[in-house]
Amino acid sequence: MLESMLTFVARLLGSGLGNLAAYLAAHVLLCLLPAFYIAGAMTALIPKETITRFLGRNTPKIISYPASAAAGFLLAVCSCTVIPLFAGIYKKGAGLGPAITFLFVAPAVNILALSYTGTVIGVDLAIARLVLSLAFGIGIGLIMALIFHKEDVEHDQATDTMFAGQAAMRRSTVIFLLLLVALLVVGTFQVALLKHIYFQINLPIPGVAHIQDSLYKLVPFDATKGEEGVTAQGAVLIGMLVLIGLASWKGIENIFEGFNAWTWISISLVGLTLLIAALGVIPYPGGATLLLTGKFLGVLVLTILLGWMLKTQLTEDENRDFLWESWRFVKQIFPLLLVGVFVVGMIREVLRPEWIQALAGENTIFANFVGVVFGVFMYFPTLVEVPIAQMFLDLGMHRGPLLAYLISDPELSLQSILITASIIGRLKAWVYVGWVALFSTLSGLLYGAWINGASLGSVGLYLVGILALLIASLWLLNRRNALKTVVIH
Repeated sequence: MLESMLTFVARLLGSGLGNLAAYLAAHVLLCLLPAFYIAGAMTALIPKETITRFLGRNTPKIISYPASAAAGFLLAVCSCTVIPLFAGIYKKGAGLGPAITFLFVAPAVNILALSYTGTVIGVDLAIARLVLSLAFGIGIGLIMALIFHKEDVEHDQATDTMFAGQAAMRRSTVIFLLLLVALLVVGTFQVALLKHIYFQINLPIPGVAHIQDSLYKLVPFDATKGEEGVTAQGAVLIGMLVLIGLASWKGIENIFEGFNAWTWISISLVGLTLLIAALGVIPYPGGATLLLTGKFLGVLVLTILLGWMLKTQLTEDENRDFLWESWRFVKQIFPLLLVGVFVVGMIREVLRPEWIQALAGENTIFANFVGVVFGVFMYFPTLVEVPIAQMFLDLGMHRGPLLAYLISDPELSLQSILITASIIGRLKAWVYVGWVALFSTLSGLLYGAWINGASLGSVGLYLVGILALLIASLWLLNRRNALKTVVIH
């Protein structure tokens, strides 16, 4: 009995560690590292007035919510990548509602996720994912802004104090921020120009193929379940992440006392790591082939330009504030991300897709809620969740609960909940989780009803009715807040 329990625990720990290693090797670098630096640059370099002009608490809703939804739609990022960006705009003065809308929309309906969903599963599901995510994403943002109206005012005043008197952005800081965004886009977009192999180099490095085979045995994985192994390149990248952390601790943790050699070593390691991550590497007996794709060339050019701007175009104060804010986001978010990914890896060892087939084979409230809960514990990065969804569809999952899963998966993953709570507080985070679960379930029900034969008109009426009820509730809540404000004054 004891031996079997120890074996089970060892399997859980191995699955957690394997999931964490595969995640770090495959997904952190070209998306998450640039996201941390973009968040740091937004906080350090963008005046609050620039953020609040479009996303502020007092900005007309007809401007702020479509603007936040549009920004999320255009960024091809998964939930772990969008959170540093969400933290950056929220800290800088964005209203809670527009910030929440951005947090919801970005990973659910970005261009890549929609196009891939339409190609693999069907255009109808992609359109349903787009329309319902936009409608409910804006709705959730409005609800959160009204429920936490008082806290939103206090947050706005706090950011006024924190960033009062900040000068307007210089041209060089605008270009620097745009280059960081370009780095994120080049590293994540899967287009022919970036995937094309322009050059390849054969390096006679003995043992690479053997090392990769050993890593596959050490971290076993099932590709049909969306699991990913650790390649030899991935193992190098994990080592580079450790070096970046050590160098940053020595060079950025006390940066307000002055720059030192470790500061520039940490920055150089980040650039080198991004270049290694952008390489295509194919091991063969006796060596490895390096594939220089459009992605690698783009990352190389952008990394050089960013390094040059850091050294010559930004002031010492701008460099210090930018590096410190980026490092602060890493310390706040990255540990929680690691914990979440590790726990999810253990839970995935226990859960079985067959259970979902049995529980979510029909379009019921319970089945759609099961799809939502599954999204919490079986998080997959953007694009990876699509073939997994196709697998569940083949196993017998109804398309309604499937949509509920696809909408909730990027929003309610365990690590996302943990990190969001650290940014906006536990109460706001769990209220947000509740609304996302509710609206994801409703989305699956509506789409599933149409799949089952309900007319598009009737489904549209149901959606209009839900939105009308939501608007009426928001109006009443807004009026109540206004009356409280009048009484106080």
